[in-house]
Amino acid sequence: MALERNPAWKPDPAQGAEPVIEPDEAKLLLTRLVFAGLLTLPVFLLAMAHLLPGLSANHWIHGPVSRWTQGLLSFPVVLWAGAPFFKRGLNALRSGRWNMWTLIMLGVGAAFCYSMIALLFPSLFPEAMQQHGKIPLYFESAAVIIVLVLLGQWLEARGHRQTGSALRSLMNLSPVTARRLTTEGDEEIALDAIHLGDRLRVRPGERIPVDGRIIEGHSAIDESLLTGESIPLEKQEGDSVTGGSLNASGSFIMQAERIGSDTLLSQIIALVAQAQRSRAPIQQVADRVASYFVPTVLAVAVLTFSLWLIFGPEPRLTFALLNAIAVLIIACPCALGLATPMSVMVGIGRGAQAGLLIKEASALQRLEQVKTLLVDKTGTLTEGRPHLCQVLTVEPHTSESLLQIAASVEQASEHPLASAVVSAARELQLTLLPITAFENSPGKGITARCANQLWRIGKAEFLREQGVTGIENFDSQVATAQAQGETALYLAADGLAAGLITVADPIKPNSAAALHQLQALGVDVVMLTGDHPDTARAIAGRLHLEHFLAGVSPAEKIAEVKRLQAQGQIVAMAGDGINDAPALAAADVGIAMGTGTDIAMQSAPITLVKGDLLGIARAIRLSRATMRNIRQNLGFAFLYNALGIPLAAGLLYPLFGLLLSPMFAGIAMSLSSVSVISNALRLRRLKLD
Repeated sequence: MALERNPAWKPDPAQGAEPVIEPDEAKLLLTRLVFAGLLTLPVFLLAMAHLLPGLSANHWIHGPVSRWTQGLLSFPVVLWAGAPFFKRGLNALRSGRWNMWTLIMLGVGAAFCYSMIALLFPSLFPEAMQQHGKIPLYFESAAVIIVLVLLGQWLEARGHRQTGSALRSLMNLSPVTARRLTTEGDEEIALDAIHLGDRLRVRPGERIPVDGRIIEGHSAIDESLLTGESIPLEKQEGDSVTGGSLNASGSFIMQAERIGSDTLLSQIIALVAQAQRSRAPIQQVADRVASYFVPTVLAVAVLTFSLWLIFGPEPRLTFALLNAIAVLIIACPCALGLATPMSVMVGIGRGAQAGLLIKEASALQRLEQVKTLLVDKTGTLTEGRPHLCQVLTVEPHTSESLLQIAASVEQASEHPLASAVVSAARELQLTLLPITAFENSPGKGITARCANQLWRIGKAEFLREQGVTGIENFDSQVATAQAQGETALYLAADGLAAGLITVADPIKPNSAAALHQLQALGVDVVMLTGDHPDTARAIAGRLHLEHFLAGVSPAEKIAEVKRLQAQGQIVAMAGDGINDAPALAAADVGIAMGTGTDIAMQSAPITLVKGDLLGIARAIRLSRATMRNIRQNLGFAFLYNALGIPLAAGLLYPLFGLLLSPMFAGIAMSLSSVSVISNALRLRRLKLD
């Protein structure tokens, strides 16, 4: 299907498959996080107490009870809660692809091993490294990093956990049983017992069991899972019906034509599952930098050890080992561990204040790079509920009298547009009149006696068949209404045209402003809809949209997403319906309307609570600000490491006879963490409008 261009448009001022984290794994991460957090808090308080005025001289801060408490509490945090990170770091080290996990493993391992040796064998260290007669410990650095990394992993896992619930919600659309017609009457059977060619009865309010065709009866079918359109479609003998669709009214008999995995609903489920399994992972900025930083730190540590062993004073081996370990400790990514999760946590919190629910931290990074946004029409650009647009009359009828008659007749109708007419009359507090001789002509119109006149309401063809005259007087108004995406209902009294009522799904008040903001942000917006091309063209023209696709199915929506991705574009998809779920899952960033279906929200990592399209512009601004903040944090973290590593290696010793005091190393780490936290907290004041 080719992308259609709106002729009236004018300008308006990482890689690889990401593993899905199972619910059990997400729970295990939470368990590790809570366990590590509870044990790390007292370790951190004890380690940092010496920085508080008046406490630095207290002997208990540096005493054996405090030191052993830190060591014992940190032991399970590092060796149990941090075990998965050590495993990943070792795998990365063996493969030669050094990354963030390698840096975490080396930093945490060096801090913990050094501290444990200092705790158990303090005599191995020279007096120059002592403070208050004790060798400083770095248990808090190792434990805090484990906690922060666990927090980031759990936030990511919480988003992936939605995969299973989304698929289960889709599966629940299919009824458990069906009613099969037999020579002995109706029998209730399980869904998997249906065979091709079986005749099935579907009653009002029930979901259609499988795909097939109506062979007897008629009804209005809600096929929003297929088209995304809020207005049900009238179906009669010979029309096809889709499994999972809702039978809004009427009873009919259908013949099963597609069953099991061949049904459209099953194919939609398969599309969602496939898209979620193949979603590209976030490429951590820290990993890319760490791929260069890790070997640099190791090289500096080896060089430091060698130089001290060759040229250092006695005991050379002690000084060589001490300073090499100091390099690894000062490179311990305490601030680096905070850099990304702090910005992400504050950014997600700021988004929640603005009505943006972000379930995956990785969505923030992907959204920053989005240049193409695909948006569903109904429920996203429009309100998703049909409304009365206008009432045109012929004398002696007035707008109120004609609407009163129309609502009185339509209240007995099963037509999907009847609710809009009746609702409009009730809003005006019009009294509905009694009717008699009601007749329904499915797909055409209705006839009834009301106020001592014979009224006909429906399509122009229906009224002409009944010999109604004067319909041509409304041709120009109908053409204008259809060009604006409205549906026309003709009214006739005693064979004479009496008026015209138009109904449409109105555009959301903020849609135009939102699209203008998105275009100003450099995002190309494409509208996708299952609606008629004329309606789509009218909506696109009113919203100044250059491109749109009309009459598209769920499979065609996901195909459009993949086509753009194959061109190297980062694609976002916004929608609210069941039919949007596959495309929401396949897109680099799925954005669901909070006013839409649960399945759409479960398939997308970002949900706009109010269903306001302006939220997408806010989300993009938030994404860009958050990623900029993360890069700043990483800069702070690496700056402190870059300054601290030469000092830890003993750069000042040949000139001044000084080694880096563990106290100053602790202060430097604390300051780097404070800088990162303070910078991340600035996101709370970010203006998104």
